Amino acid sequence: MRFNLIYEVSSRMDVILIAVLVFGGVLVFWSVSVYNALVGLKNQVSRSWANIDVILKQRFDEIPQIVQVLEQYVQYERGTIDRLVEARKHYATAQGVDQKIHASQEMSQALRGVFAIGEAYPELRSDQNFVQLQTRISELENSLADRREHFNESVTNFNTRIAMIPDVFFAGILGYSALSLFQVSAAEKVTPSLKLNLPK
Repeated sequence: MRFNLIYEVSSRMDVILIAVLVFGGVLVFWSVSVYNALVGLKNQVSRSWANIDVILKQRFDEIPQIVQVLEQYVQYERGTIDRLVEARKHYATAQGVDQKIHASQEMSQALRGVFAIGEAYPELRSDQNFVQLQTRISELENSLADRREHFNESVTNFNTRIAMIPDVFFAGILGYSALSLFQVSAAEKVTPSLKLNLPK
């Protein structure tokens, strides 16, 4: 009788121990799954930004050539050239995604002013280097728009996920907070023609 009682207590303890181990295993597996999903989303945002950064760097590298061509022809548009050079400096010193986004928008506005100059200077419109640079910048802007869309989608997915329960708790532990979208500035919403009015 006493042996049966010990056996029953031991069996119950075994069942409880197994239940605790199973529950603990499920909890660990679930925690790892949530953690991995959040890290994956964060890495996707980083990868999306890296793709944008490549385009921004290429555009950054084209600016000295644009300035060089402009200075050969444009004598009375120093303010526009200076704005472009200043925007390039701001991008070079920008730290982090938010500052780079702001500097990129500033550079886009400066480039719009530069290409508007082409309308006023016929000799500039016929310069092959200027035409090629303008085409190259236009291609980069189109690529930037595509990559910005993908970046914003990644950021939205990340921001949504870290705001949901239970992920919000893991996000707090990981130090994750909502990220900024790469929004189009008001000046960029006006689409000027970047095409030169070349003589026919």
